[in-house]
Amino acid sequence: MRRYGKNPDEDDIRVRPNRKGNRPRTHIRPKHEDAAEGMVLTVDRGRLTCLVEDRVIVAMKARELGRKAAVVGDRVGIVGDLSGRKDTLARIVRIEGRSSVLRRTADDDDPYERVVVANADQLAIVTALADPEPRPRMIDRCLVAAFDGGLSPLLVLTKSDLAPPDQLLELYGDLDIPYVVTSRDELEHGGAADVVRAQLAGKVTAFVGHSGVGKTTLVNALVPPERRRTVGHVNAVTGRGRHTTTSALALPLPDDEGWVVDTPGVRSFGLHHVDPSRVIHAFPDLEPGTENCPRACSHDEPDCALDAWVAEGHADPARLYSLRRLLATRERREGD
Repeated sequence: MRRYGKNPDEDDIRVRPNRKGNRPRTHIRPKHEDAAEGMVLTVDRGRLTCLVEDRVIVAMKARELGRKAAVVGDRVGIVGDLSGRKDTLARIVRIEGRSSVLRRTADDDDPYERVVVANADQLAIVTALADPEPRPRMIDRCLVAAFDGGLSPLLVLTKSDLAPPDQLLELYGDLDIPYVVTSRDELEHGGAADVVRAQLAGKVTAFVGHSGVGKTTLVNALVPPERRRTVGHVNAVTGRGRHTTTSALALPLPDDEGWVVDTPGVRSFGLHHVDPSRVIHAFPDLEPGTENCPRACSHDEPDCALDAWVAEGHADPARLYSLRRLLATRERREGD
């Protein structure tokens, strides 16, 4: 074995030739301090469409980011070809910290967490008043996800030409959630889009809802015609809609008034990632009633103070039923 003295010169060092002709590997990662700032607009099979200043570019995630994935709404650092020309590909080298995260799982038994959108200010929960019928428990689950992820909820009721909104609005009246009621005719020919747009001004709003509730129709009424998406229909037999939106997409509102993120229609909204002790925070009409609950109360036991709270008229019994059904679903998962 050859040994070197304390002060070897270059002739004493033997260098193994690089047969591939490329640069030797190093553990020193570049800092990319000159990376341009961008926003992820959509993700499709490993390719991320991003907005850098006024240019739309296509990029891929750098290997140095490891398993960390960028999602729609992420603020990222990008290097490489930022011209936006056809067939060019840039590289995402940094993902900035997130101010909010909308997450869900496929169901309550699925441990795999899916990040739907990052850095959104608001979650618009789109629900049809008919065709398909409204599902209040789905709304409750979306509310839980919104509060858990740091988003403000907005209730958007569509197809008011088929059924009145009074009963559903009464169910959520005590929550003080802003809401908008629309009909398809108003969206296509009236000023309903302006009413909805007023709730979105200056914000990044993620739209979520069952397939067939009119979510994409609503988004199309809000954005310029050249950015509109395909609209599907409700199956007359099953009462369910088709998935016309297959990936989340961020779209700018006219005059830079904000952003809307159209997400794929969902048939379930799992909450595996949410701590059950935080679920009550999504029910502010019930939360004050827990002050007299026994320690570590599950809110579904004989000594729970919420029963007296509801009996005294502080909240709608349907809200307590919805909370307990949600908690019972999680308890079944934990017991499996």
